[in-house]
Amino acid sequence: MKKISQLLTSIKPLQVVGDTDIDITDLVNDSRQARQGVMFVAVKGVAVDSHRFIDDVVAAGARAIVCEEMPQTLSKGTTYIQVENSVIALAHLADEWFDHPSKTLRLVGVTGTNGKTTTATLLYEMARLMGHKAGLLSTVKNIIDTREEPAKQTTPDHLTLNRLLHEMVEAGCEYAFMEVSSHACVQRRIEGITFAGGIFTNLTRDHMDFHKTVDNYIAAKKMFFDALPAGAFALVNADDKVGEVMLQNTRADKYRYSLRSMADYKGRIVESRLDGTTLELNGNQVEVLFTGRFNAYNLLSVYGASLLLGFDPQEVLIKMSLLEPVAGRFQTLRSPRGYTAIVDYAHTPDALVNVLGAIREVVGPNGHIITVCGCGGNRDSGKRPIMAREAAVRSDQVILTSDNPRNEDPEEILRQMEAGLPDDARPRTLTIVDRRQAIRTACQLAQPGNVVLVAGKGHEDYQEIQGVKHHFDDREQLLEVFAGEDK
Repeated sequence: MKKISQLLTSIKPLQVVGDTDIDITDLVNDSRQARQGVMFVAVKGVAVDSHRFIDDVVAAGARAIVCEEMPQTLSKGTTYIQVENSVIALAHLADEWFDHPSKTLRLVGVTGTNGKTTTATLLYEMARLMGHKAGLLSTVKNIIDTREEPAKQTTPDHLTLNRLLHEMVEAGCEYAFMEVSSHACVQRRIEGITFAGGIFTNLTRDHMDFHKTVDNYIAAKKMFFDALPAGAFALVNADDKVGEVMLQNTRADKYRYSLRSMADYKGRIVESRLDGTTLELNGNQVEVLFTGRFNAYNLLSVYGASLLLGFDPQEVLIKMSLLEPVAGRFQTLRSPRGYTAIVDYAHTPDALVNVLGAIREVVGPNGHIITVCGCGGNRDSGKRPIMAREAAVRSDQVILTSDNPRNEDPEEILRQMEAGLPDDARPRTLTIVDRRQAIRTACQLAQPGNVVLVAGKGHEDYQEIQGVKHHFDDREQLLEVFAGEDK
């Protein structure tokens, strides 16, 4: 419990009506969680303005209300705190409620269109290999030292984020690594969080349904770097033209990594295979269990961040060879019939180009690539024809199929994808709405030495259709096919 007066030290109220020498039992922003003794923060959300539930929350026993607009009738025995912005107030109240956990941890945020999950997860693994307790907040899962819990969104809400960081501190973690989404930046979900460093991976078209323009998308990412404190580090991909934009106004110490030019952390691909790569990092060669130029960038950022965190350079190189691919990120499976299947989360045009480029680099111009891909419903429809075109241009055969159609008609999504197909690609393209059948068909078409790429869902173990999530795992589907081949 904490007194209202203590919590108020973290914000600047416009006015306070009522007693502040009262113990608060919990901090909530969901009216359904209201009960005796809580402080309720009323937020004007995108869909719902929770100011309308203040009377219900008071009736449930709330002792304090934080709001932007004071109710017309104030209840005796309840303290009302008016603020200019409830979202920002919630962020700082959550930080205070959980005893400023991000200030205790060395927290590194990773932002960009692609590579966030891989980079954050590998940094978590690196810290563990170095003998430190660490935490991870990612799209795939959240980890407190070794305890895992499912992730509901890339960057959690204020209360969940601070709770998880607090649990990391309680578990003895020294480091924490988290993905920072563009949505989280705009919605101020990382307000009040203290970062020891930030990493920018890359930026390509994504989330246009939310940001509307690429400039808005860039500005959202930049908000993270603008807020980094002096003494933190800002590490950016120098080979992405947006990298320098991220550094323009940051107070953090500036560092760059590159595969193409001179940088603080310079990498070079010496040899690439489907099962790994020989990589040169600042003049030192290391064997890694990753394939593709995009993964070389991810590993280079992990290398740079590890050194900036103070880890021993030689030990970092040794541990780089022990790092393993993240679930659903260029996950390689070998068929009993001699072809290779790869499961990858690539769900943007750039990510698909990167993965197919990595495969082509290994198999060569005469290799045969069969790609299974789709596009999600209720998301940026503008990328659908682009995804189909990129898949067709870089594959020998393509099967367009459902991803997560959500509340859209999957056949209409596929028609929009088909519109992007070049004329010469149409004879070697199939459209199969059922994703299970699409994967099976790709495997039936594959010959020994071929590569089947199943793109778009990666680690996801569900398919969302008309708002209902059905269990579906691309990797499981492939293994079922393989089991039949082995008989």
